[in-house]
Amino acid sequence: MDRRIDRETTTIHKMVEIYCRDHHRENNLCTDCRQLLDYAEKRTKSCPFGKDKPVCADCPVHCYKPEMRERIRKVMRYAGPRMIYRHPFLAIRHLLDKRLKAAPLKFRS
Repeated sequence: MDRRIDRETTTIHKMVEIYCRDHHRENNLCTDCRQLLDYAEKRTKSCPFGKDKPVCADCPVHCYKPEMRERIRKVMRYAGPRMIYRHPFLAIRHLLDKRLKAAPLKFRS
C-alpha cells in the first residue's frame, strides 16, 4: 500500500483515539468509535483516487454515507486542533496533504 494512504489511515486512527478518550473516557476505543474507525479505514483504503487521493474534506467524490460523514467530521473538528500537540508530525503532514488536489478520476471501461 502507498505510504500516503498509510499515513492518512494512521492520522484518522489517532484522531478517533483523541476524540474517544476525551468524550467517552475509555482506555480503548468504545464500540461506536471502533465502528467509525473501521468504516473510515475501509473507505480510505478503497479510495478510487488511490495514491493521488486528496484529503476527504476536499474530495470531489463523497464515498462516506451521510451519517458516517457527519460523525467523522465531528471527530475531526474536535481532534484536529489537538493533533498539533499530540502528534505534530502527522498534523503537519495532513496540512501539507490538504494542498493536494484530486487528479481527474479515470473510469474503467
